[in-house]
Amino acid sequence: MPSTSYRARDFLASAAALDVNVVVGSDHRQVLGQFAPQRSLLVDLSGTARGVAQIVAHAARTPLAAILGTDDESAVLAAVAARALGLAHNAPEAVAAARDKYRFRCLLRDAGVPGPDFRLLELPLGPAQAAHALRYPCVVKPRSLSASRGVIRADDAPSFLAACKRSAAILAASDHVHAYEHRHTLLVEDYIDGAEVAVEALLDDGRLMVLAVLDKPEPMPGPYFEETLLVTPSRLPRASQDAVVATLDTAAHALGLRHGPVHAELRVTAAGATLLEIAPRSIGGLCSRALRFGDGDSLEMLILRQALGLPVHAGPGAGASGVMMMPVPRAGRVLGVDGLDAARQVPGIEDVVIGVAPGEHLAPLPEGGRYPGFIFARGARPAAVETALRAAHACIVWRLG
Repeated sequence: MPSTSYRARDFLASAAALDVNVVVGSDHRQVLGQFAPQRSLLVDLSGTARGVAQIVAHAARTPLAAILGTDDESAVLAAVAARALGLAHNAPEAVAAARDKYRFRCLLRDAGVPGPDFRLLELPLGPAQAAHALRYPCVVKPRSLSASRGVIRADDAPSFLAACKRSAAILAASDHVHAYEHRHTLLVEDYIDGAEVAVEALLDDGRLMVLAVLDKPEPMPGPYFEETLLVTPSRLPRASQDAVVATLDTAAHALGLRHGPVHAELRVTAAGATLLEIAPRSIGGLCSRALRFGDGDSLEMLILRQALGLPVHAGPGAGASGVMMMPVPRAGRVLGVDGLDAARQVPGIEDVVIGVAPGEHLAPLPEGGRYPGFIFARGARPAAVETALRAAHACIVWRLG
């Protein structure tokens, strides 16, 4: 996992509960050393060949039973290293395709999976050449940035050109995009209206096991696509949920994904379900803390059990649950945050976690990609959970300089 990952504590807590020995491979050993003293490995996440060699050399001293990539930045490396060691893995080509939004769209189109019309634009001249030939509204996307960074809706030619300029600037400033073709192109897709959901699932030799379908009750029409609320179980009609699962299953097979966790985003329209994105990892941030399965197992517990070939008990937990990813109110330096005690006292609220410290700088989408905090709630019904999350969020006031 990258040193900036939110995921360390939850994965390591689940590993400890399973009595599993873990080696954390990261780009900065000292950052994660507090979570796994004497069990960290410095790994080059950007250069696959060097990173694989480092993991293989470590495995020669301490054999490994499984390798997990917890975040987008580590997924391809984990797949290549697992293949080199003969461990269960997704095809690295499939993992790379899932990260490349253009390649992902091409593979789905070629497999006959319904989706939006799309085209690839070369920078810097492509946008100007295409502006008056596109169908609006459309969505401009970098090929491999995550968390909706640089994703902008355009409703006409002038807003399209402005969106391309802004998205290209975000792409140029990113430290996570290395491939030349990803740094010098943008993807343009038809805008898809409809209710949006997230899905958490596991793939076991190609068989899709859906763990949770999470509604996004807050409308997301753009021009930026900031996620805030996630609530499960879904309140969509059963036929719509079935369409979501069927589309995800078909898409995973089209990409060649066959093993491990899957996180997907889809929109549901009158015509069915359309896949927006799929990733061979679990949900990002701290959002997994809203999910419990069976007798209280975490999502990370299920992922580790499957990776180690142990039985997975994936029945839904009791009641409903959800998370509020706190939106960034505006750009600025964090001076403090007020109202946390009041938020925690709202009935149904389980926890409020602030993920930034005073002095850190926040930026909203499309430039930003980091949520400053998370609110977690549980209740008897999804509507009660949503109400609690909204009430708690209303209590919180950010002081920004």
